Amino acid sequence: MKNISIWLSAIRLRTLPLSISGIIVAGCLAEYNGVFSWQIFLLAIAATISYQVLSNLANDYGDAEKGTDNDDRIGPERAIQSGNISPDEMFHAIRLNILICIVLTVGLIYSAFGSKHLLLALLFFGIAAFAVRSAIKYTMGNKAYGYRGLGDVYVFLFFGIVSVIGCYVLFAKELDHVTILPAIALGLLSAGVLNLNNMRDIESDLQSNKITTAVKLGKVKAKKYHNFLVIGAMAASFIFGVLYYVSPFNLIFFIAYIPLILHLKRVNAITNLKDFDPELKKLALSTVLLAVLLGVGHLF
Repeated sequence: MKNISIWLSAIRLRTLPLSISGIIVAGCLAEYNGVFSWQIFLLAIAATISYQVLSNLANDYGDAEKGTDNDDRIGPERAIQSGNISPDEMFHAIRLNILICIVLTVGLIYSAFGSKHLLLALLFFGIAAFAVRSAIKYTMGNKAYGYRGLGDVYVFLFFGIVSVIGCYVLFAKELDHVTILPAIALGLLSAGVLNLNNMRDIESDLQSNKITTAVKLGKVKAKKYHNFLVIGAMAASFIFGVLYYVSPFNLIFFIAYIPLILHLKRVNAITNLKDFDPELKKLALSTVLLAVLLGVGHLF
């Protein structure tokens, strides 16, 4: 049981709900348009979780390899850093997780497209390969993009664009403009979660030569950037609500603005870096809340 708890800690369960937010929105939009499939939905969730777990394990390995996870780090202690999991064990787990990603992805793409949509199937195999590479290369290797201030771009792309628009295509076999604004909103909020993490670690990252967007901007501008991400997400979802308004229930997602506004108020008042850590979970949960209400509200 101890070994299981160690690995559960390593895969960072608290990051998983955020990773499936876009799938929830895409599924609701697909249901509204009459193209929803439970099989595709569940496989998409399973595949997405496998990619997120892969990313978490690879990040643990990469940051430990580069010495970024040290005693100066404010966040939760990582698996390799603590000594509970060896680098070799983690590397083996990463390889096993890649295999799981491949199996789930093949099942998902075949379930969605069969043999009738070959070009779309090939496109999604390409996206899947890019996703696996991106999950690994965030912190692993000599050219890890997370160490060059590109993490925000990848998070916006995968947690927003690919998650919402891409998943909707799995259902409908075509693009739909209704997915664009929700994808932007979730992508911006997900980038906000990463930015919070990077603001918390700004000093230790700078010492370890991990050049995140927060390190590039500095403490003051990183907060302004964070405000832009959260307010931008609220604006995108608001415009979505107005453009696709059918009934008052469509606007139920406005409820999620309350914790988001309170979150910004707290973040702007923070002076101690360790105080950013509790806001990570709060912003992630607020993002999931917005996704659920945005999707469910569109069903009625």
